[in-house]
Amino acid sequence: MTVPKAFLKQNRKKRLEQGHPWVYPGEIETIEGDPQGGDIIHIFNHVGHFLAKGFYNPLSQLIIRILTYSEQVEVDENLFLDKIEQAWKRRKWLSPEISSCRVVHGEADFLPGLIIDKYEDVLVVQILSLGIEVRRQWVYNSLRKIFNPRGIYERSDVPVRRLEGLEEREGFVDEPFDTQVTVRENGLSIVVDVAEGQKTGYFFDQRENRAALKPLMTGWGARHGIKVEGDGPPIDAKGRELKNPFWDGAEVLDCFSHTGSFMLHACLFGAKKVTCLDISEKAIEMARGNALLNGFLHRTEFVAANAFDFLREKVKDKKTWDIVILDPPAFAKNRKALEGAVRGYKEINLQGMKMVREGGILVTASCSYHLSAARFLNMLQDAAMDAHKVLRLIEFRRAGLDHPVLLGSEETDYLKFAIYEVFSR
Repeated sequence: MTVPKAFLKQNRKKRLEQGHPWVYPGEIETIEGDPQGGDIIHIFNHVGHFLAKGFYNPLSQLIIRILTYSEQVEVDENLFLDKIEQAWKRRKWLSPEISSCRVVHGEADFLPGLIIDKYEDVLVVQILSLGIEVRRQWVYNSLRKIFNPRGIYERSDVPVRRLEGLEEREGFVDEPFDTQVTVRENGLSIVVDVAEGQKTGYFFDQRENRAALKPLMTGWGARHGIKVEGDGPPIDAKGRELKNPFWDGAEVLDCFSHTGSFMLHACLFGAKKVTCLDISEKAIEMARGNALLNGFLHRTEFVAANAFDFLREKVKDKKTWDIVILDPPAFAKNRKALEGAVRGYKEINLQGMKMVREGGILVTASCSYHLSAARFLNMLQDAAMDAHKVLRLIEFRRAGLDHPVLLGSEETDYLKFAIYEVFSR
């Protein structure tokens, strides 16, 4: 049987050799054989030197997705089993205490177009490429062998599948099960609905970033006019004795809170009061349930509203907080949407900065991979200028350890997360 081969152009940019996991149609000089969509194709440079093997899809702009750099490796079910096992071993090695996480992160785990998230004893799978789609049973067989899960749920309900010529799909892979799962994160219990939640139900990529809030949540009492003399009780500015054990905690606004993961960490680390804001009533309901589950309900309040409207309204009312957290969904779903997305990010950050008390904290993030870190920082600079603020960086972070980044692929480096002190100019 003739092996299908793709020969790349001589004068192309050497992206594949630099570790990029995709080949675009314009990089191909010729194709030999008669590959069908989903087939494995061998990739060679212009002088016939073998480079890689990948999934072929003539319907996609990502015409080849790299699966292996070895000519000898057979692409079969054992290869899938080994790749998933290696990905899981990496997570256990780097984060041994974690029982819920992203197990496979697509191209960065050398399984292009495959996402696998582990929620305790439940697995959620998202298939984004034709090459994985035609081998989906290999994926499920491997997962049963490695994890023996209580259930597997597929969340391939994303429009990007249409770019691969695939229909959207979601549902139980085997027998139905309760899709609400309680995961453990940084000592918290968080209820996640793998069928109803955004993406695959939860955002594991911010785990370490949420933990980074710890030192920020206390030390605010003196700024609020509270004094402690000797071993005496805390006294407020009016001379009243405070009984609240969280008197030294921050007052926090958590925007785009989804099911409340940042709110929960803020409370865990000593916040006095957290206002949780999301446009989804369902998300707010789950956030409230998570606050109750962890014993934080008395320190939280919940608002179901459009964040843009809420922020503008509170700026007008001159309402302020010690810490404002902005963790919006991806505004730029594609490159065409980038300019509009930058305007959206600037607007929420501009209003957010205005609501941070003098010397307080802005926590801000973007998960749009089309928005580079440099453009993200430029946007923040522009917003700060318009808000008459000066920002001082405490920390700049990226996605967590279970979301690896390939140096040759900027697409895998999608999450930007920054913590700033905010001062008036």
